[in-house]
Amino acid sequence: MSIYNRKKQRKARSLHIIIVGCGKVGNTLVERLIPDEHEITVIDQNAERIQQITDRFDISGVVGNGARFAVQSEAGVDTADILIAVTDSDELNLLCCVVAKRAAKCDVIARVRTPEYVQEADYLKEKLGLAMIINPDLQTAGAIARVLYMPTALSVNVFAGGQADMVRIKLQEGNALTGKKIMDLGSDRLSDVLICAVERGGEVVIPDGSFILQTGDVIVFIAQFRKGRSFLNNIGFQTHRVRDALLLGGGRCAYYLAKFLLEAGIEVTIIERDRNWCEVLSNELPQAVVINGDAANEELLAEAGIETVQAVVALTGFDEGNVFLTLHAREVSNAKLVTKVSRISFQQVIDHLDLGSVVYPQYITSEAIVAYVRTKTAQMHGDIETLVQLFTDRVEAIEFLVPEDSGVTGVPLSELRLKDQMLITCINRKGKIIIPRGHDMICPGDTVILVTTHKGIDCIDDALY
Repeated sequence: MSIYNRKKQRKARSLHIIIVGCGKVGNTLVERLIPDEHEITVIDQNAERIQQITDRFDISGVVGNGARFAVQSEAGVDTADILIAVTDSDELNLLCCVVAKRAAKCDVIARVRTPEYVQEADYLKEKLGLAMIINPDLQTAGAIARVLYMPTALSVNVFAGGQADMVRIKLQEGNALTGKKIMDLGSDRLSDVLICAVERGGEVVIPDGSFILQTGDVIVFIAQFRKGRSFLNNIGFQTHRVRDALLLGGGRCAYYLAKFLLEAGIEVTIIERDRNWCEVLSNELPQAVVINGDAANEELLAEAGIETVQAVVALTGFDEGNVFLTLHAREVSNAKLVTKVSRISFQQVIDHLDLGSVVYPQYITSEAIVAYVRTKTAQMHGDIETLVQLFTDRVEAIEFLVPEDSGVTGVPLSELRLKDQMLITCINRKGKIIIPRGHDMICPGDTVILVTTHKGIDCIDDALY
């Protein structure tokens, strides 16, 4: 067992976090948690992985089997606040959590991908004492399904227990919003929505009323559930859900996505090259059309209806393949395009390829875990209900539960001394959604959604000067 020890003095609001598994999700978690100045220790059986991540970040590392008590002890499990197991093995992740729970008082989080285990998630959480079970494939499938329900959107995120939607769209030439200041759009267009972030030329801003929207802008707006669809109709976007979808690749993510779509009455065709897995899919998803073949075969794609289908989702295990499949679909059809990308490098290149809605599973997975960590950090100050990272993590939308002693209560929003690049975009008051204006006030017990380009916001009072 090798140890790479770089322990640093912990700050008052930092945690000691152990991450078992230094794959894509493990690396993404470290990247997301480092700015919050937590003490992080990673465990992996691959010494090269440990060396690379400890060279890149100011963290400690232990080479060994994360399910062994001796290895966890070397990582400092006795002083850890949270252990997160994100190896490629569900069983190893669960065992890591069991050992940590017996050895210490830390919270434990496991990544679990196998559908059979996911069906027993509540049982496993209760019996094994897990704080959270994370399934990247299920989370990613849910994100894609929300987009296909509103296909003109690039992404749709849900807040306030499903009562508010945050929608990301791209303004095309001639759209009703282009060339106008936000303040001049009129209450008739913006009465039920709030534009809260804009990306232009690779830069992201939290706009004020004087901001002028332009063709090509990617905007994020928040709206009460169902009101977002009306707003899109009002500015010239088609909002009907897709009629049918072609899924290229039939892995776990495709399985979960197909279930969501079929339950919504959307026809599904899946192309998968593994014959045995095709039989499993056919048995589990009898309403879907499952084709055994190579999704990169143009003739097969044509036979599967790629030229007429309303949505094409590239879900193979290879990023390059997904990119090429999406580019091909864009050339031969007018379908809504969704591309799964597992690696987070070359983002600027990907952004320029017009791949439709691009989903990054490790970002989606890390969001829920980072939200949990932030909540634990801030448990004496407030509570994070939901955290979503937008524009590949350059913007965060955070839903906070507002405590009794918060400095944001009882003051009109126009008088709050919010820091730059911060915007309160929604108030949820006992299930009533308020898209706030300057005269609105926040009350204790409300949940509010803050959109910001700042990182490390643990409680709503962090938004104030």
